[in-house]
Amino acid sequence: MTRRLLPVLIAALALTGCGFGPGPAKVGPVQLRVTRDFGQKELAPPVERDRVRESDTVMRLLQSSHQVVTRYGGGFVQSIDGLAGNKSGEHDWFFYVNGSESSKGAADYKLSLSDVVQWDYHRWSATMHIPAIVGAFPQPFQSGAGGQRLPTRVECEDANAKECSDVVHALDAQDVVATEAVLGSSTGEKSLRVIVAPWKLVKETITGRQLQNGPSQSGVFARFTASGALSLLDGSGKVVREAPPGSGLVAALMQEGGGVVWLVTGTDAAGVDRAAKALDPDVLRNAFAVAATPAGPVKLPVGGF
Repeated sequence: MTRRLLPVLIAALALTGCGFGPGPAKVGPVQLRVTRDFGQKELAPPVERDRVRESDTVMRLLQSSHQVVTRYGGGFVQSIDGLAGNKSGEHDWFFYVNGSESSKGAADYKLSLSDVVQWDYHRWSATMHIPAIVGAFPQPFQSGAGGQRLPTRVECEDANAKECSDVVHALDAQDVVATEAVLGSSTGEKSLRVIVAPWKLVKETITGRQLQNGPSQSGVFARFTASGALSLLDGSGKVVREAPPGSGLVAALMQEGGGVVWLVTGTDAAGVDRAAKALDPDVLRNAFAVAATPAGPVKLPVGGF
């Protein structure tokens, strides 16, 4: 019986190619990352697939390469490779596609070409929702979300300022075309926004005020003091320490209406410059947010996971 089935299996594998589900395939890379503690530690080597099929979902991608236990009819991930969520420790699994948290379940989220999927096991006592993270860079700028690429706009106090140009060049290095605009200018189109400015200017924006409301509102484990210093928080949302002068922050937030806004800011001009230089796939990889300090980049939150 086994010998008669073998040719059939070989033929089926030949038809499906390198894909991991039924249906016609579209050629294009999809990447899966599994991390813990807000992206601080990668638990397994990333998995890459070179084809996406119409039936492929975030859940199917995960199950194709990891041991997964689900709950609630298969729609909720309880454990990955034996690491399980628990109520007593307030830890669970969460997933992000191209740096954005999804309102859909993993079994319903259809994959698109070039998606970067990150499953992360972390504490949720400070907030149940972290709408956007920076760890998939150069996504979402390269491919957007749901296969829809959006225009990218870099906003600065002075569109000709060096820090603005540095961010535009960093995006250009990742094949992302960005336009420059004055901070706070209106737009008539849906776009990905990158605000580049010192904190003294950013704090007056809607995004700045959202950041100051803490992780429960922003999903970012950092805030600025009244004097303009950058405070770094732990996984419970408590201030651990202040970053030294000349530090910057790279963070992603979600505003009302679903628009993703990235902040490239800092305590001063030197901090903004360091934050701009942190726009690098290797520096931001898997990170939820990054403090760019004179001593080097620091993934946020810090400690107390």
